[in-house]
Amino acid sequence: MKRPITICSGQFGDMPLDALCAQMKEIGYQGLEVACQSHVDVWKIVEDPDYRARFQQTLERHGMIIGAISAHLMGQCVGDQYDPRLDNFVPDAIKGQPDAIRAWAVQGMKTAAKAAQLLNVKVVTCFLGSPIWAQWYSFPQTTPEMVDAGFRRIVELWTPIFDVYDQCGVRLALEVHPTEIAFDYYSAQRLLKEIGQRPTLGLNFDPSHLLWQGVDPCVFLRDFAQRIYHVHIKDVKLNRDGRGGILGSHIPFGDTRRGWNFVSPGHGDVDFDGIIRELNQMGYHGPLCVEWEDSGMERMFGAREAFQLVERINFEPSAFSFDAALKSHD
Repeated sequence: MKRPITICSGQFGDMPLDALCAQMKEIGYQGLEVACQSHVDVWKIVEDPDYRARFQQTLERHGMIIGAISAHLMGQCVGDQYDPRLDNFVPDAIKGQPDAIRAWAVQGMKTAAKAAQLLNVKVVTCFLGSPIWAQWYSFPQTTPEMVDAGFRRIVELWTPIFDVYDQCGVRLALEVHPTEIAFDYYSAQRLLKEIGQRPTLGLNFDPSHLLWQGVDPCVFLRDFAQRIYHVHIKDVKLNRDGRGGILGSHIPFGDTRRGWNFVSPGHGDVDFDGIIRELNQMGYHGPLCVEWEDSGMERMFGAREAFQLVERINFEPSAFSFDAALKSHD
């Protein structure tokens, strides 16, 4: 059975859910990774049966599934050290209040698990945040003790949240991403070890964040095959002109001077053919979810073109060896 093709709703947060579903269904998408705070209020899903019914009816009217619930912004607020940028993610009443922000985020992540259970959604994608991201470069010197403490803090903050996900029969899928406690191959490996390989937490595979760091997405998939709970189809274009570095130079996304830019799938350097082959080999049958981010392209053109690309490459593994037919017949 082919994997469903879905799209992240967060990048279309200015569109009402009904209009978004209609547009994406017309293109061909089968569902959404539906974003908290943009297109679903997880508190209302849990507390208001009428809201939940209206939400489900909107999806059903357009024949759209929920591939996952995205709780990235709330999750970021759980593990981060406060800075004013987090105020963009939270209700007005708690802006500028670090303790209140974290408490809201912890409760929100638990509520997302309960909402997913009610909606029969098995995966919530997320960020975890990081109390040590500001120390990623070891000057001023970052000691091993600081790093150890950062991982311990994440385990401390997230373990009670994991408990709720286990109770609800829902899994969390962390997007390995800069600013997270797990942002590349080895930090992801360490995080899984620090949580005792607890199956509650897996990975939301997004190749675009790996490639510009120099991590091979196909190798990552192969080595973390048992932990891939959700897949983003997202591309990145590398610019190795001798000027733009991988740290971005404080130049905004979309500026072609940057050392790399997120681009619509098929316009960058991600090996999607290799990724599909790895997914086939590991037996992944979940959604292929387009996360459309391209500052240089009109988004509906991009959403349509991205669907066509994913539809074309969404092939299934062969049921027999290619040379099995090369038998002689007497």
